[in-house]
Amino acid sequence: MSAGTVLLWRHGRTAYNAEARLQGQVDIPLDEVGRWQAREAARALQVRHRPVRIVSSDLGRAAATGAALGELAGLEVETDPRLRERGFGAWEGLTSEEIAARWPEEHAVWRRGQDPERAGAETRAQVAERMAEAVADQAARTPTGALVVVSHGAAITLGLTALLGLDPVAWRGLVGLHNAHWAVLRPSAGEARPAWRLEGHDLGPSVQADEWNEGTASAQLPSSAEDALRA
Repeated sequence: MSAGTVLLWRHGRTAYNAEARLQGQVDIPLDEVGRWQAREAARALQVRHRPVRIVSSDLGRAAATGAALGELAGLEVETDPRLRERGFGAWEGLTSEEIAARWPEEHAVWRRGQDPERAGAETRAQVAERMAEAVADQAARTPTGALVVVSHGAAITLGLTALLGLDPVAWRGLVGLHNAHWAVLRPSAGEARPAWRLEGHDLGPSVQADEWNEGTASAQLPSSAEDALRA
């Protein structure tokens, strides 16, 4: 038995997101907008998918996002440190401009989409491997139904790339998820490869992205979902 659907859900906004700072594995909490995003996204996700299990990164911003859904679904949020964000070493907490000022050559390599050699930082391949391993493992241990995996922007993108059988080092075909948005994976039939199919990407409540990012929108579910919430 394994999960029939896996949803990779990015955490809500933090102060570092709002300030365009590289978060990595800094354990920064959700800000007020992030808490609102988590609640609104949880409502939409619960109506559409009815999860049977929630597994989160052990970083607070992801666990708090998962808790918003757990409250609605009546589920405990489990944690798995393999779902953490990519580690960026000494760059964590800095803006792109601050990184460029202190490490100009390494920053230029990074902006070209390559992995600069830096102490304490994970490569794209390392993150993709641990994320893909964690998702496959958790899916295999989930009864038939929807598994929600709460993680982070770079980690989700790299994990998705690997799960789709693509090269996480060179391939750049996926855009990043907005805060509190998710991707939907379903297992391929039989011996088909790759083992997972991407059914949807960057999904969330139906609002304009700018208003969602700033917390100024009134999230609207489709009428059928609204009816279900009132039932």
